Amino acid sequence: MKWNDVSDMPCSVARTLSVIGDRWTMLILRNAFMRMRRFDDFQSSLGMTRHLLASRLKRLVEEGIFERMPYQQAPVRHEYVLTDKGKALHPVLMALANWGDDWMDKGMGPPLLYQHRTCGHVMRPVMVCSECHEPLTANQVTPLPGPGLTATIGDLASDNTRTPAKPLRKKTSAAAESPKAAKPRQRTRTV
Repeated sequence: MKWNDVSDMPCSVARTLSVIGDRWTMLILRNAFMRMRRFDDFQSSLGMTRHLLASRLKRLVEEGIFERMPYQQAPVRHEYVLTDKGKALHPVLMALANWGDDWMDKGMGPPLLYQHRTCGHVMRPVMVCSECHEPLTANQVTPLPGPGLTATIGDLASDNTRTPAKPLRKKTSAAAESPKAAKPRQRTRTV
């Protein structure tokens, strides 16, 4: 399977990664959440080549994560503003930051603290159940088939244009047909 094909998989993680699944895109998004909007600011902050940055920003605009808005007329210059679709990625970035604070801080503590404006407290993001509001851990969540998966399976089953797969032929060898099959080779260790 090619990387471009992951967007067609019946998997929300794969589809999301097809848009934001490279390190430069995630760092662009991180900076956008820190209120960065202009091409030159992204470029100088991240140290990316202009070509690579332009490519990533174009993709994010095409996907509806950023909107290009003019901020200067002569010459025309644009800034990149997060759309609602882009802002919805904030929990993803917060979860990555939280994981990095816990596992990748090299013993120095988190590089940034996050303050909740409403209550004024420094906080850590917590994932909670949308129904009971209890914090979640991986062993408390059971994936179940959703309508997108069952629709995909139904589409595959009703697709009459597909050619049926040919049965695999078993390769046989004289050793496999013989009642005294050859013993598997054993690895030898050299000291």
